[in-house]
Amino acid sequence: MTLIQIEHVSKNYEMGGETIQALDDISLEIDHGEFVAIMGPSGSGKSTLMNIIGCLDIADHGDYVLDGMAINQMKDAQLAEIRNRKIGFVFQSFNLLPRLNAYENVELPLIYRGMSKKEREPLVMKALEAVDLVERRRHLPSELSGGQQQRVAIARTLAGDPAIILADEPTGALDSKTGVEILEIFKSLNEQGRTVVLITHDLAIAQQAKRVVYFRDGRLSKVG
Repeated sequence: MTLIQIEHVSKNYEMGGETIQALDDISLEIDHGEFVAIMGPSGSGKSTLMNIIGCLDIADHGDYVLDGMAINQMKDAQLAEIRNRKIGFVFQSFNLLPRLNAYENVELPLIYRGMSKKEREPLVMKALEAVDLVERRRHLPSELSGGQQQRVAIARTLAGDPAIILADEPTGALDSKTGVEILEIFKSLNEQGRTVVLITHDLAIAQQAKRVVYFRDGRLSKVG
């Protein structure tokens, strides 16, 4: 069953008085439960596509349907609600709040949802358990390794039970051994039925996914 349906999507940006075409007539479908890597060199358009999939940006032309919903027709408040309810983001830079411990970082999006403490606690603990960090839940980000910080970021995403996990270069700030461990977490989550879309420029990382989409110059050069 199709979860992400992108049809003839284009996106332009204005930079220094010049029009840059980031995406040029992109069509792509991703089904529920897939693990897809979107691969390409810097400037190829893959991050722009991720922003559109993640409802952080809107296409200039074409259509994007997410789980049956026409995203292009939505207003900012509706897009924010979709991001909060259906999409989990994992970034290269972790984006943890330094004054909050691991538990509190994972809990924060649930507070924004208006959930009570009683509702939040089992979800936070389950997410931390999934990334094997329950014992370090009271540690600040500065007291955790890079790999542990990324696992907190993944747990933060899992706590909200998103339909899609979007991971943008999630191993880019990690050493190769830790990067492999993080990829194993994404594989495990996918095996549990979660849809994972991973953005990378590294072929070795992309090949860990079940399907690879190749980007170049704003166009799909190959869909594996």
